[in-house]
Amino acid sequence: MNGFVNHEIRNSIAEITFGHPKSNSLPGEILEKLAQTILELGASPQTKAILLKSAGDKAFCAGASFDELLTIKDLETSKKFFGGFAKVLNAMRTCGKLVIVRVQGKTTGGGVGIACAADYCFATNDAAMALTELNLGIGPFVIGPYVERKIGKSAYTAMSIDADFRTAKWCAKHDVYHSVSATIDDMDAELHYFLEKLSHRSADALALIKKVSWEGTEHFDNLMPERIHMSASLILEDSAKKSIGEIKARLSAK
Repeated sequence: MNGFVNHEIRNSIAEITFGHPKSNSLPGEILEKLAQTILELGASPQTKAILLKSAGDKAFCAGASFDELLTIKDLETSKKFFGGFAKVLNAMRTCGKLVIVRVQGKTTGGGVGIACAADYCFATNDAAMALTELNLGIGPFVIGPYVERKIGKSAYTAMSIDADFRTAKWCAKHDVYHSVSATIDDMDAELHYFLEKLSHRSADALALIKKVSWEGTEHFDNLMPERIHMSASLILEDSAKKSIGEIKARLSAK
């Protein structure tokens, strides 16, 4: 695996860091490891909350790995890959601990889903986000329920159709980001102060806040098989493979 998932527990806060040399994109192995780590740390009595962040000072997450998408040849493999995104978001939803997400730069696709699945989200002014799946010939179906929960159906539909970037200011207005800072250093200072306070809060109270905040999302479990099938089947089409190849070539040429 070219990427990594690391974690440590400090001061009752579990910190998970994922990374990949290609703009912190998410191949299947990282998705599986992320979901597993979130659930394990969520079950740990040592943790009161989870901080989820990506490596580096540029893109937060480029979403699905183009390299892996181009290798997928059959429906079952495709469903397993997109099911990986569902596992990560479901782990964030059900792990029992508040999940704080740190977004230091631009994010697209599945990375938007991670930001929207956060219970509290810190970002910088550079942290614009876009749902770019339509450019690939698919749609943001798996992450859709989580994005829609945060920004509403109309805004989610518009993001899905135009695939344009929304500014950090827009994301804050639509409750995706709860704190936006001018620089990464400023964000990390705010984040450190926030986590320090959180580490002294009642673990039981935090767990109940988590439970209450996700009430009404139980139907996400029933939605996922169909949503996974939507993306999994579309990505197998020749037009999707062509679009992904062209985008990958343009990115490589930069």
